[in-house]
Formats: sequence, structure tokens, C-alpha cells
Amino acid sequence: MKTVKIGIVMNGVTGRMGTNQHLLRSIVPIIKQGGVLVGDTVLMPEPLLVGRSVDKLEAVAKQAGLAKWSTDLDAALSDPASTVYFDAQTTLLRAPAVSKAIAAGKHVYTEKPTATTTEDAFALYEQARKAGVKHGVVQDKLWLPGLMKLADL
Repeated sequence: MKTVKIGIVMNGVTGRMGTNQHLLRSIVPIIKQGGVLVGDTVLMPEPLLVGRSVDKLEAVAKQAGLAKWSTDLDAALSDPASTVYFDAQTTLLRAPAVSKAIAAGKHVYTEKPTATTTEDAFALYEQARKAGVKHGVVQDKLWLPGLMKLADL
């Protein structure tokens, strides 16, 4: 059985959603269980935490049991070992960072909303499509019972 490491630049993980939902409840448990088995291959995430605050990044990295973090998004995106970019920053900062990631050839997975305007979000979609990178948006709330009932009403 072979292991494939997947470098993930995780930007904005010092916020509540980034820390709890995405890092501590998703990526860290996958690492602790030994990765994800797909056929005869184990996929192992290797996160690089990125943010603006050294103190917050150090604390989150320690809490998660991780060593790799940076306040330099451009350097993180230039690392060929990281092929995926995840964004959980504030919405106002998201579109420019996602655009940089796409330009760097990274596959993108981002929190919602993708941008502050429909036009900016669509421009990111077109950029990702033209770049040939995989891209997606977290849609974890769409099927909550309250939202389903609201849609029915």
C-alpha cells in the first residue's frame, strides 16, 4: 500500500470555523486515523496553516499537533508540495486570496460566500475553470432541517 501526501494551504484557520470545523474536526482526525484509504492508496493530508497573527497561528498549530504554519501566503502558495488551497478567512479577504491560489495552480476549496458580489464569485469560477483546477465551496448548511423546512414553506 502506498501513501500519497496532499499538501493543503489552510488560510484563515485561526477563526472559529477554520479552527473547529475544518482543522480540529476534519483534517486532524483524518491524520490521526492514518489518512483516507482509496483503493490501495492512503491519502494523507499535510496542512500548512496560514494566517495574519503569529501568536494565534502558534496556538492553533500547537492545539492541532502540527508544526507547519506561516504568515506569508505568497510563500505558502509557491510551495509545489501544497497542491490544495483552503480558505476560511473573512469574506472581505477571500476573493483576492482565492484568485492568487488559482493563479498559483492550486485546487481550491473555500468557505462561503466565495466573494462579496456575484460578479466577483463568477470571475473566480471562470478563472478556476480556465486554469483547469478543481474548485468547490463548503455547502454544509444547505440540508439542515430548518433550512429544508423553510424551503418547503
